[in-house]
Amino acid sequence: MNRWLRLLRHRWLDEDDARRTLGAGALERIEQRVRDSERGHDGEIRVCVEAGLPLSYLWRGLSARDRALTLFGKLRVWDTERNNGVLIYLLLAEHRIEIVADRALSRQVDAATWQRIVDAMGASFRAGRFEEGLNAAIDAVDALLRQHFPLTPGGVSPNELPDAPLLG
Repeated sequence: MNRWLRLLRHRWLDEDDARRTLGAGALERIEQRVRDSERGHDGEIRVCVEAGLPLSYLWRGLSARDRALTLFGKLRVWDTERNNGVLIYLLLAEHRIEIVADRALSRQVDAATWQRIVDAMGASFRAGRFEEGLNAAIDAVDALLRQHFPLTPGGVSPNELPDAPLLG
């Protein structure tokens, strides 16, 4: 994509566009879905929706994947007790979806499984059902975390990260 066109596309959108894209009340419902999910496993899920990349990323020609990896570290998703945090990242300006899983879960789940989750999200997003797509991704990640990192009987998840989606 032309560098100037890309710059314009990313600067045109802002956090309010991200909020409108999801619709009224979606952030609270997504936060509750993450909270409910984390009661059933030892993992952590973070959702991040950005309208556009920061200017510094655009000037350097960095990708949505680069941004997701940066946020994975910046939001401390990598820093969970059992190394099983997952970041679900949506970049509206480029219609890009990235899922970044920490090393303990990455060892258990193959790339094709992550791609199926991304593909399902993409189908929902193309149909304009953003909240539905994010919910389906949260549910799919929840199932993987319950399978590979279930709570022990009587156990309680420590909830190491905020459950609220991050908008940018």
